[in-house]
Amino acid sequence: MPQHRNSLLCPNCRRLISRDVSRCPHCGLRRPGAWWKNTPLFAGFADEYRLIKIIIYVNVGMYLLSLLISSHGVSLSANPFRFLSPDNRSLIILGATGTIPIIQFHNWSSLIAANYLHGGLMHILFNMIALWEIGPLAVNEYGSYRTFAIYTIGGVGGFFLSFLAGVGLTIGASAAICALLGAILYYGKSRGGTYGRQVFRQVGGWAIAIFVFGLLVPGINNWGHGGGMAAGALLGYLSGYTERRPENIRHKFLAVGCAVLTVLVLSGAALNGLRLFMT
Repeated sequence: MPQHRNSLLCPNCRRLISRDVSRCPHCGLRRPGAWWKNTPLFAGFADEYRLIKIIIYVNVGMYLLSLLISSHGVSLSANPFRFLSPDNRSLIILGATGTIPIIQFHNWSSLIAANYLHGGLMHILFNMIALWEIGPLAVNEYGSYRTFAIYTIGGVGGFFLSFLAGVGLTIGASAAICALLGAILYYGKSRGGTYGRQVFRQVGGWAIAIFVFGLLVPGINNWGHGGGMAAGALLGYLSGYTERRPENIRHKFLAVGCAVLTVLVLSGAALNGLRLFMT
């Protein structure tokens, strides 16, 4: 029992070490026994699906909130892409992005919030299915911290490009999902071999389907998709993937920073929405 109490899993490499060591002998992490390094936010997610589930829950929560605060009622259009759609006012309040929110209202935080907003039931359903399929592959090849950083920064990059292209109002998780696609495409191409080529072909099929869908269906933000994919590939190259570079303290701090910023932005947006709903 005493030996068990004096041991712990290194919060970085997850190997068993003594609680009293000043540096992990396996990965070199300093002070691995510090309490804050053993919190869930730092130690990561043992279940690769947990991060994806959390992102999905937040998306669903923000979608339901947008329906709740829609002042003009929820659309019950026969058009499947408009069914159960919140109004534009509620979406702008909660953080829709584009030239209108950024130029008129100076809401640069919308570049983050818009990744968690959706314009209808089919919109969120398609995006969450895609995230459920693609997300675990990204976590497997990059780790949960790099995956979340790519998701967040890549989504911002995609929406920033669409802002520069003059898109007036845009929302959806697809820019961030395309960032994960871009990172996995980079991984497959960089790794090579049978497995790398297989990953590249599989994810390439997703990428082609997304762009074809965007060309056929009006109102799709192809600038956001393309920008997210390019940003994701660049982030995959800069951060490296697990086979070449295990996740380190810099990746963790970057991901925690993205998480804190996302929580602050979404919390502020949700409070504004609820405040207007109650008045």
